[in-house]
Amino acid sequence: MIKNIIFDIGNVLSAFRWEGFLADKGFDKEMIDRIGNASVRTDAWYEFDKGVYSDEEVVELFVKNDPEIAAEIHKAFDYVEGMVELYPYAFDWIKGYKDAGYKVYYLSNFSYKAETQCPDSLSFIPMMDGGILSYKVKMTKPDPKIYELLLSTYGLKAEESIFIDDTLRNVEAAEKLGIHGVRFIDQKDAAAKVSSIIEKCS
Repeated sequence: MIKNIIFDIGNVLSAFRWEGFLADKGFDKEMIDRIGNASVRTDAWYEFDKGVYSDEEVVELFVKNDPEIAAEIHKAFDYVEGMVELYPYAFDWIKGYKDAGYKVYYLSNFSYKAETQCPDSLSFIPMMDGGILSYKVKMTKPDPKIYELLLSTYGLKAEESIFIDDTLRNVEAAEKLGIHGVRFIDQKDAAAKVSSIIEKCS
């Protein structure tokens, strides 16, 4: 029987719109791609979400990946308001599961900078039953330890939980621990997959 729904945040409940965010700052397509190759598309981005380094130190890691665009990287990431934006359906989706009697949690790779500078993207958190942002525990998905920490912190059983994430390897990591996984494509598809799992486990 399913009792718990666990959400990723970025690109599930809120849009991680880094390309649009950089376009909003005036960068052209070529520069957006170059900044992405120095930051979002590198392992250094996981350090951003892991919270081991300060925000300034992480930006310097991006700069080291492409020193010629140091000024552009600083312009991009010294302030990140607008990089993550709440999806219109987020509140109703969460509320639907809450009203149906399920416990609802979040498990997300999320940086301190994004939390503090994009607060509206997390405005649903007060209505949830708990969760983990990666930077607070110095671990990121798909490390199995972060899933185990969520389960142990809230006394959840893996087989009673469904995890929704847009990244396949994060879903697969959850499934290896016995958590039911849903790969997020869009909200309608994910909701249908969740309903199917609930029905099979009832």
